[in-house]
Amino acid sequence: MLLDPYFFAEQVLNSLQFSMLLFLLAIGLSVVFGLMDYLNLAHGTIYMFAAYVAFTITQLGGSFWAALALAPFVAAAVGLLLYFLLLKRVERSGHLAQVLLTVGIIYMGTDLMRIAYGDLPKGVAQPDMLNGAVNLFGILYPSYRLFLIGLGLVVMIALYFALERTRLGALVRAGVDDRATAETLGIDIGKVFALVFAIGTYLAGVGGVVAAPIFGVYPGMDVTIIILVLIVVVVGGLGSLKGAILGSLLIGFADTFGKILLPQFAMMMIYLVMALVLTFRPTGLLPARRFSTSG
Repeated sequence: MLLDPYFFAEQVLNSLQFSMLLFLLAIGLSVVFGLMDYLNLAHGTIYMFAAYVAFTITQLGGSFWAALALAPFVAAAVGLLLYFLLLKRVERSGHLAQVLLTVGIIYMGTDLMRIAYGDLPKGVAQPDMLNGAVNLFGILYPSYRLFLIGLGLVVMIALYFALERTRLGALVRAGVDDRATAETLGIDIGKVFALVFAIGTYLAGVGGVVAAPIFGVYPGMDVTIIILVLIVVVVGGLGSLKGAILGSLLIGFADTFGKILLPQFAMMMIYLVMALVLTFRPTGLLPARRFSTSG
């Protein structure tokens, strides 16, 4: 199958589309973990919540574009509420307390969605203008999936400039590289973290909305995706935009081509990639500097 250039090119596009979705979730989780050493497994719950908000908006007569405009802000607001009410209380308590708390939020979120919407999967319709397919050098590829690839690229570029060319980016990098020194210099890392947390949950919300027309909306969709996102973060390296990009691409391609080449061992391909990376680069491929063994 892969010898067919058209089939191969289509799978490359599928890999890019899935990689962009993973990136939207991984960058927020990676920077939050890198900045505050906080393992927030409930990040995927925000993704699921945004998908259900998008479903509700479309059911009430709103368009997909209205859902894309509103649901991520609602997700970010809920994320900040969770942070100030719950997550912040165990910020200094170590990873075990953080994992236990955020796993509890995962179960609570899943049960709340199940109570509110039931167990059956829901659907969010693609926007009419993206319902067709585009002819790319003889390959008919769905317009909506191309939109997702383009959206991911736009977010990557925007985040690069935000992190590399703005004062906020400098503060975030300072906090990731050496939080103690940054605080000594008068930087309020707590406020920086809250803002970064809001941006990360907003992007998770964007991911939930754009994933809904492809994968559907159902209780537990957060657990399905958060495992892959954690692998992306580990492979790419904590606190690093470039690491999140590279990790997303590696895992996106490994997942897509693994399902084609070895469908019964597709997950094994992903864990094999992670094992190989950690064998030679225990801190990930492109970690933020304070996690790098080279100093």
